Amino acid sequence: MSDANANHVENRPANLAANHPSDLAARAAALDTADELGKLRDRFTLPDGVVYLDGNSLGALPTGVAARIAQVITHEWGTELIQSWSSGTWWTAPERIGDKLSPLIGAAPGQTVVGDSTSVNLFKALVGAARLARPGRTRMLVDASTFPTDGYIAESAARMTGLTVVPVDPSGAAAAMDEDTAVVLLNHVDYRGGRLHDLPALTAAARAAGAVTVWDLCHSAGALPVGLDEHGVDLAVGCTYKYLNGGPGSPAYLYIAARHQGAFDSPLPGWNGHAEPFAMTPDYTPAAGAVRGRVGTPDILSMLALEAALDAWDGVSVEAVRAKSLALTDFFLECVAAYVPAGKVESVTPAEHEQRGSQVSLRTEDARAVMDDLISRGVIGDFRAPDVLRFGFTPLYVGFADAERAARTLGHIFG
Repeated sequence: MSDANANHVENRPANLAANHPSDLAARAAALDTADELGKLRDRFTLPDGVVYLDGNSLGALPTGVAARIAQVITHEWGTELIQSWSSGTWWTAPERIGDKLSPLIGAAPGQTVVGDSTSVNLFKALVGAARLARPGRTRMLVDASTFPTDGYIAESAARMTGLTVVPVDPSGAAAAMDEDTAVVLLNHVDYRGGRLHDLPALTAAARAAGAVTVWDLCHSAGALPVGLDEHGVDLAVGCTYKYLNGGPGSPAYLYIAARHQGAFDSPLPGWNGHAEPFAMTPDYTPAAGAVRGRVGTPDILSMLALEAALDAWDGVSVEAVRAKSLALTDFFLECVAAYVPAGKVESVTPAEHEQRGSQVSLRTEDARAVMDDLISRGVIGDFRAPDVLRFGFTPLYVGFADAERAARTLGHIFG
């Protein structure tokens, strides 16, 4: 996260800092009144008096989840017992829920399977991508600023497949792709600074170089359009507990483009991904389609909690969510400029809409202590070492008054 990417909030247009607090509060109220997505907040359980801006770490609880899980525990497990595996509810959950979330990542049905963690799915995707790659290629390009676990998994997958990891800045990744590049692993949105990377252009560059793409969608799915099918992505993974609100530790997903499914060779050939899982044969024959991405017995409680959580998206377009996300983050930055004394914070999130995810990251001294103070005052964001305050904006339940209060509280802390 370089200083070249930082935007000094205090240097934004002078009229922003001239806004009077009452004007900003009134504007926030008017914006919330006009917000078509504002009514969706009722689909979530949120504590009174709290501004929750950490949905990029853990999404809020959708209202229908508790009752659904109670029903699963008391009836499907408590009464039906093992029969629930054959009733059609449990066994088909990974692919059924994969199809349910597919519209949120721009994928047609039959290409997404839910289960395991993001790390496990990334391992499957990277080794599978290396096995799909053209023979003789030796390099795996990896986002140099990636979430640490992605880097750890990439190093292991590369050792197993005879590739060499080459760290790249996503902004220069296209130039680094050549005839020796086998696999390209990139994050759609940078987890620390909130920069949105150009998935369409980078995927096209990888395709032109003959490389296989793997995208990590953890910080974009549910916040903005992804367009996996439209842009020809090969493989993708992502978690479901952030903007998709699936709950703590909810299962991740693996996307395998239809054109690769017949050749996709998972490094974890579990019985759940077998063509005949109950035949119990000693030899492994992969199932057809994305189902071959399954491994072991699914975690049914968290799986069905996720399925209920996705009901919160009924009738909601990702495009509308993206429009509100940009409006929220714009307004928050405006309020920060008005409320926070000059020189106290700087934004490391790009100002340009085409380069911004759904969070704002502010660099400041003593960031951990500042975030602790914010949380004590009812504004929940998070801290990333060494000096970053992160504020995630989930448009399904965050409003403009939340953004104004968060910025005003931050201003009070700096005095």
